Amino acid sequence: MEEYIDLSGDGGVQKRILQEGTGDETPSKGCSVSLHYTGTLDADGKKFDSSRDRNEPFQFDLGTGGVIKAFDIGVASMKLGERCILKCAPKYAYGSSGSPPNIPPNATLNFELEILGWKGADLSPKSDGGIQRFILRAGTSRKHPKSGDLVKVHLVGRHEGRVFEERDVEFCMDEGKEFGVVAGVEVALESFSKTEMSRLVLKPAYAFGAEGNSELGVPPNATVEYTVTLNDFEVLANRSMMTQEEMTAQAKLLREKATKYLKEDKHELALKLYNSALSYLTDQSAEADAMKLAIHLNKILCHQKMNAHDEAKLACAEALKVDSKNVKALYRRGMSNLALEDLDKALQDFSAVLEIEPENKAALNQVAICKHKIKAYNDQQKKVFANMFTKFAQSDSKKAQEEQSRQPDVMKQKFGEWGDDEREHEPTRFEQENPDVIMLNDLHKQFRNM
Repeated sequence: MEEYIDLSGDGGVQKRILQEGTGDETPSKGCSVSLHYTGTLDADGKKFDSSRDRNEPFQFDLGTGGVIKAFDIGVASMKLGERCILKCAPKYAYGSSGSPPNIPPNATLNFELEILGWKGADLSPKSDGGIQRFILRAGTSRKHPKSGDLVKVHLVGRHEGRVFEERDVEFCMDEGKEFGVVAGVEVALESFSKTEMSRLVLKPAYAFGAEGNSELGVPPNATVEYTVTLNDFEVLANRSMMTQEEMTAQAKLLREKATKYLKEDKHELALKLYNSALSYLTDQSAEADAMKLAIHLNKILCHQKMNAHDEAKLACAEALKVDSKNVKALYRRGMSNLALEDLDKALQDFSAVLEIEPENKAALNQVAICKHKIKAYNDQQKKVFANMFTKFAQSDSKKAQEEQSRQPDVMKQKFGEWGDDEREHEPTRFEQENPDVIMLNDLHKQFRNM
C-alpha cells in the first residue's frame, strides 16, 4: 500500500495514491478541472458528500480560491486518471466553523478523488477558449509584462507533435507581429511571470489563421501549441512615476513607431502603438491636443485601409472632439459613410468641409458623387414602387374578376317569381295577363292596383 505523501509541508494535506495516473503533466493554476470525489469524516468514516452518488463530476478552477485549500493543493499534484485519498486537516478544510449540519467544527476530512481531466486557463480576450495556458514551471515574480515592455522569450512551436520553430526572440510588447510572434503568444505573455514556462494551445484565430504558414509548414486553420519561456523583461517606468515631459516624450516615441508601421501598411501594429501613445497623453496642453489629433487622424487611415469603416467613424468622432472643424476628420468620416452607403450622412460631411473650405476640390467632387448616387437611388426606388403599384393594380383587377365570376347570373336564372302563395290579394287583370312577371321585392306593392 502506498504511503501518505505530505503535500503541504506541515502534515495538513496528505495524499495516498490508489491508482497511478498517466503522463507527466498535472493541472496548473487557472485550469478548469473535472473530477469525482467522495468525502468522509476521519473520526468515524461517515460520508457527508459524493459527486459519484449524484453521477455528476465536480468542476472548478484550480488555484482561484473557489474550493477548500486542500483541494487546490492536492489536485495540483495529480496526473490524468489518478485516484487517491486526500487527508485534510481542519485549517485546510472548513476550520473551526465546520460546515453545518454535515461537517462539525475542527473536523479532519478524507476525500477519495479521481481526476477525469482538465482544460487550460482561458486567456483569450473573448473568453472563447482560443488561448489555453498550462503552467509547466511557475514564475518567480508577481509582475507581468505590459504594453511597451521589452520581453525576452524562448519559443518552441509544434503542430501535431512536429516542431516547426524554436528560437529566442526579443521584442517590445505590442510589436510581436513584426518579429513573427503570433497574436496568441503575445496576449498570453501579459499573464506570465518572469522565468515562467507554460504550454499554450492556440486556435487558428490566435495563431496562423485561415492562411496557415507555408514557410513553417503549418496548414490553414491549424490549432498549434507553443511552449513559451519568459526569460526576462524590462518594465517601462510606471506612468505615475513619470513627469509630464517624460510621458510626452514616450508618446512621441510610440507615435513615431506607429507611423513607421502605417507607412509599411502594417495597420494592426500601428493601431496598437497609436493607442499606447494616447495612454500617455493625459494633460490638456496645446501640444498634447495637437498630438492626440494627429494620432486620431492616422488611426482613421489605418481603419479605412483595413475596410473597418465603423471603427474609422469612431476615430473620426474622437478627432472632432479635439477639433470640431477639422477638415480631414470630416472628409474621412464622409468617405467612411460613403463606403457604408450612408449617402445622406456622407453628403452632410462633405458639405461641412465646403462650409469651412469652399474651394476644396476633393469635397466638391465627393458632393457631386453623393448627389449622383442619391438621384440614382431615388430613380431606382421610383421604378420599384411604380412596378409595385402596377402589380397591385393587376392583382386587384384579377381578384375583382374572380369575385364577379362567383356571383349568380340573373339573366340565366329564374328566381323571385310570384306564386299564388306569395300574393296578398286576388290577381289583377294585369297579373292574369302576365303570370311570369319578375318579382321586384318591396316595389311589387306599387303594382297591386294595376
